[in-house]
Formats: sequence, structure tokens, C-alpha cells
Amino acid sequence: MSIACGLPILEGVYCLACARWVWQKCLYTAGHESENWGVATVEEFEPVPHLCRLILAGYEDDILSPLWAPPGGYGINPEWVVVRKDYKETVGHVTPYMIYLDHDKADIVLAVRGLNLAKESDYEVLLDNKLGQTKFGGGFVHNGLLKAAGWIFDAECEVLTELVERNPNYTLTFTGHSLGAGVVALLTMVVVQNHGKLGNIERKRIRCYALAPPRCMSLNLAVRYADIINSVVLQDDFLPRSTSALEDVFKSLICLPCLLCLMCLKDTCTLEEKMLKDPRRLYAPGRLYHIVERKPLRGTSSRNSSIDFEACVVCLHNEIKDGSLLQASCAFQGFKIRCVLCSKSVL
Repeated sequence: MSIACGLPILEGVYCLACARWVWQKCLYTAGHESENWGVATVEEFEPVPHLCRLILAGYEDDILSPLWAPPGGYGINPEWVVVRKDYKETVGHVTPYMIYLDHDKADIVLAVRGLNLAKESDYEVLLDNKLGQTKFGGGFVHNGLLKAAGWIFDAECEVLTELVERNPNYTLTFTGHSLGAGVVALLTMVVVQNHGKLGNIERKRIRCYALAPPRCMSLNLAVRYADIINSVVLQDDFLPRSTSALEDVFKSLICLPCLLCLMCLKDTCTLEEKMLKDPRRLYAPGRLYHIVERKPLRGTSSRNSSIDFEACVVCLHNEIKDGSLLQASCAFQGFKIRCVLCSKSVL
């Protein structure tokens, strides 16, 4: 029709649709989506900076001689590290992790590090999922992350049981970043459903802090476990918002225009109400904490600008804007755990 009329009508409509989609997805600032949320208290957020340091310690080859320690160090006692496993010991089933018996805070911590871009096994875990592939606990979960969580549970069940029974007044905390965040969120669910294997530990003693987590559980599960699972999202972090298949996201590094074209067509032709009603759709786990900038600084370098972070806002339901893969210049900066740790220090 457009050829017959001599006017590119279809092409024009498509360009307008793409322009509208780009405006909504790429120029949307993170502060708007949580502006009506409540403000988190200092007590709620108190454990997060220390847990960030424990996760960062998992990136070191030797915690006795750290190379990448943040200002102030990791704040851990090497003698309290009960278990520490690297890629050789996990055999590609999950990223490296450690179990830390924190006597200062009366806490048993299992910390899982994030994705290693140089490890093919990490990609295999993250990409091992299809919509509605795996049911668990009355909902849907990420298949690859559930397998990784199950592997840790089987490997460390005896150790955790012994620690829980020897320290009846200690909490049991699971924490992780990126891929590790998704693993610990599902590991928390596995532990709750198998608490009898861990000395019948009470639910109130279990907690989870997932930093920059991928979408790993359906909405009903995210709400059901919101009392013990907490997700922390910094500003425009892309991973908790990625509604496209993660495999497509990584492929986009080679063919980004192709992915954007497909996403535009899908989002334009699919009603939002229909997507939200799909029980197979995955969300960020549990209770959501969103750290936002009070005054986003655009066009300035993060090295030369002072970011003024607002108090963290919190919401029970998962209301992070869907599909905002390319919003603002700090979308990938928000993914960095050091940026999360930095933001906590000024709250």
C-alpha cells in the first residue's frame, strides 16, 4: 500500500511506534517508578553494607591477602570462614561461595558471588530457563538458578545443620549478587520447604538479601516470601528489569538492533494487563528496596560527580518498571555491587 500511494505509510507508523517505545523504555528514570513507595528505615537496611562486603570477599583468590578490598576492608575475620569453595570445587554448578560464622552479629551467612563473564558455566546456569519451564512451591521459578540452589543445599546441608544447632540464637542469612542473588533467593525457598533437614529451623530465623537479582520467581512466590527475602536494586539496574529472555540479552551484544526491533514489536502488540496476569512470568524476588538518586546527574562522569542518594524506598510488591533495558547512562553502573556498597555508606 505504501508503494502504491508513493508514501512510506507502514514505515512511518513503525518508526513512530519505535520512537514511542524508545521514549518509554530508554528515557525513563528510575526515580519515577518508586516515587510513591514508602521509605525504608535505618534498621531495615542495617545489614546490607556488611553483606555487600562479604559478597565482595568472595571475589578474592586469597582473603588473607586481598587485592580488591573496598575502603575499610571486608570487615571479616578469616578464622570465622567455615566453608569457601571456588570454581574447581563447584564444578560449574554455581558460582563460588562461602559460609561465614559471624559471631559479632550472631549470624550464619552463606554468600554467593555474581556472574563471571569469563566462565561459560555461569552463562549456562543463567540461560537455562524457558517461560513456564519449572514449577516450585506453588509457582514458577528460574530453572537454572533452582538447580544451582539445590546443588548448594545438598552440598552444605550438613554443615548448615551443625551450625544452626550449635548456635540456636543465630540467624541464618543467604546473600548474593547478580547470578548469586537469584541462587540465594531460590535457596531460601528450598531451605524453608526443607527446614526439617536443618534442625527444624524457624522461619523467623531465616532471611535473604539479594543484590541486583535477576527475575527468578513468579509474583505469587515473590509476595509469599516477602517476609524473609529482600531484593536490593540500585537506580536503573538492568537485570531485575529484564523481561526478555536473558539469552536474547547476551545475543544483543552482537545484534542489538535486532533485539530492540523484536522487543518493540512484542511490547507494542501485547497488552500490559495480559502480561501481568500470566502466572508464568518471573519477577524480582521478595520485598523490593530501590535506591534512587535525588538529583540524577546526566552527561557527567561518575568519577567527577557527587551523587546525592535519597533514602532507600521499599515496596512489598514487584513494581519495578518492566523491560527498561537501556534506561539512562547508569543502567549498568547500578549493576555493580561496589556502587551498591557506596550508596549504602551515605544513606
